[in-house]
Amino acid sequence: MGKRFACHRISKGQAQARAVVSGDKLCFYQVEPESGIVMERAHTLEGKKISKSVLIFPGGKGSSVVQADGLYQLNMHGNMPSAMIIQYPEPVLVSSAIIMEIPMVDRVEAAFYDTVRSGDLILVNADEGYLELFPELAPSV
Repeated sequence: MGKRFACHRISKGQAQARAVVSGDKLCFYQVEPESGIVMERAHTLEGKKISKSVLIFPGGKGSSVVQADGLYQLNMHGNMPSAMIIQYPEPVLVSSAIIMEIPMVDRVEAAFYDTVRSGDLILVNADEGYLELFPELAPSV
């Protein structure tokens, strides 16, 4: 059993995947749809794959059109994150997550951000309002 953290549901659903943690806001239009790799220069996640992950990030950046279309393109290529944990949600990302049925949560306990690392296995249960972190199952680096 992992360590549980309370959170607030934005978009319903459940997903379990490896964490990809970003300290930078993300423009989904700067993610290559065919691979799910972040292409934005000098971004925390430049060259990293976000598809089928639990994406943990502060928020989105860019216009509403590029955010929604970037997410749509990822979805069309099967490279959407499995779930998203966001610190500063905005209407475009929230509505896109709801429409594309991606579990999304916010208002996570502060201790979560001190504990989680990229590669940790996370269960996002937006329906019941908790995250479960399994850091001991993270691959060795």
